[in-house]
Parts: sequence; structure tokens; C-alpha cells
Amino acid sequence: MGILANLTDEIKTAMRAKDSLRLEALRAIKSAVMLEQTSSAAGTTLTDEQEIKLVQKLVKQRKDSAQIFKDQNRPDLVEPEEAQAKIIAEFLPAQLSEEEITKIVGDIIAQTGAEGMKDMGKVMGMASKQMAGTADGKTISTIVKQLLS
Repeated sequence: MGILANLTDEIKTAMRAKDSLRLEALRAIKSAVMLEQTSSAAGTTLTDEQEIKLVQKLVKQRKDSAQIFKDQNRPDLVEPEEAQAKIIAEFLPAQLSEEEITKIVGDIIAQTGAEGMKDMGKVMGMASKQMAGTADGKTISTIVKQLLS
């Protein structure tokens, strides 16, 4: 376990501090990891790439839930979801800035010779693979659309 190596220690620390919000988020990560490990596809241990994808999925779920609660005018439910997303995101590698993403996408476009929206799939595939774990897919997609338009 690469990025999740100290998860158990983090859970113990949250328990001692009686930080229920942090504890809930950390337990969600542990639960997802255990489910993934017991599935037939993963085997017994997860690779760093699998761990990153799993943590990204959990962050995205929390952000999506928070957005739904915002749309339903439920601020009491938005705050815990956003706080949990922030806690879970601590286990992700450092995220790239928009300028860095724009530069990488620009390089990929130049490298592939992409000329319009018809080439978006090719550019997105390469960009997503190159920036896996360090950039949000939605942000990458937005920047690719801007540069190809």
C-alpha cells in the first residue's frame, strides 16, 4: 500500500481526537480498499495506480453528493460531504494547477497533431493517462475543449 500505508494510524489518531467527521471519511477509504482487495479482479494487494483511482472515485462521489445537496438547498448536508472530500483528497498526490494542465495538454495536441473537436478522444486518452491521479478528469476535459475549439 503506497499512498494508503498510514491509513490505520490516521484512523487511530482520529479516534483518539474524537474527530468523528475525519474518522468517518477514513473508514470510508478503508472500507473501499477492503472491498476492492476482496474482489476477484484485484487480488490481495492494490497497486499504487489502483489506490489512486479508488481515492479519486471516493472524492468524486463526495463532491457529486455535495452538488446534489446544493441543488436541493440542503446546506446542512453539503458541509459534511465537502469536508469529507477534502479529508479523502489528502491521500491523493499533489494536484496540478490549471496552467500546468494547459501546458501538458498543449504539448499533447502538438505531439498528436490534433486539429479540432474530432480529435478530442485521442487527446483526452493520452492526457488522462499522463496525468492520472494528479488532475481531475473534468478539468482536463474542459481545457482540452478550450484548446481544440
